Amino acid sequence: SSSACLRGSRVWMSVDSKMLQERQKQQMAKGLPKQKPIAGVKQVIVVASGKGGVGKSTTAVNLALGLMANDSSKSVGLLDADIYGPSIPKLMNLKGTPELTDNNLMIPLTNYGIPCMSMGFLVEDVAPIVWRGLMVMSAIEKLLRQVDWGSLDYLVVDMPPGTGDVQLSITQNIMISGAVIVSTPQDIALLDAHRGAGMFKKVNVPVLGLVQNMSVFQCPNCNHQTHIFGSDGARQLADTLGVKLLGDVPLHLNIRETSDSGKPVVVSSPDSPEVSGLFYCFCSVIYCSFNLLVCNVRSIINYIHKFSNHGYKVLYY
Repeated sequence: SSSACLRGSRVWMSVDSKMLQERQKQQMAKGLPKQKPIAGVKQVIVVASGKGGVGKSTTAVNLALGLMANDSSKSVGLLDADIYGPSIPKLMNLKGTPELTDNNLMIPLTNYGIPCMSMGFLVEDVAPIVWRGLMVMSAIEKLLRQVDWGSLDYLVVDMPPGTGDVQLSITQNIMISGAVIVSTPQDIALLDAHRGAGMFKKVNVPVLGLVQNMSVFQCPNCNHQTHIFGSDGARQLADTLGVKLLGDVPLHLNIRETSDSGKPVVVSSPDSPEVSGLFYCFCSVIYCSFNLLVCNVRSIINYIHKFSNHGYKVLYY
């Protein structure tokens, strides 16, 4: 009888624990801000990474341009949410201060048909942004709510690296359709990418897939391939997380040069075998994820044949 009482008490403790956890969730939910859509924006895609320096901003820029190139009838915008290290002005070759509408909303600066907003437009090029948390959160609120985007089918958000206050504030304040996570194949980068994916899971943002950047270096002289940061690390992480690996983007001189010159490779070298087709392909995958595009399978197969002949891998689902 004593063993039966012990089992019964354990059952009650388990039930009480579950009820307590449920009440805690309800209390926490009450304190969270209500998600609201961004005025005029149909879909928001965030591009994130757990660690800086993995090519997240370059991926975000070429993703935005690739989405528009895949379907010219779609309007795409680009928001640089990296307050401390804004990169979009350099990558998109944009300078200037946004003008204001009659309603005091900032008008995005536009290049290559993509309206862009960034903290980099509001400060000097090399001025350090030495702000505490409250000022940063205020800036994020302005970038999210005080910009006149007009009518957009997609808004691509270049997120700051990490999983801190800014990332949580963005995910909890706006309605996000999905996240793309960028990582190199290196183990130390993959650890942080895994953390980033976990954050999105906790806030109920679907992860559309992973992009493995700087996956391989191909010698321009002899075409020998070297996996400087390791091989297939992001593929293995995608399998672990149960998400798609959208593609491998190689470490290539052309993508570095076009990025530094403010002429993204998708627009400056649309037929280049090294990168552009890869961006177009995973843009097609993202379209399919939203069920907004009936994929032209023949064109994707042509991409695979074209770029496989140059030694690069294009992944599609």
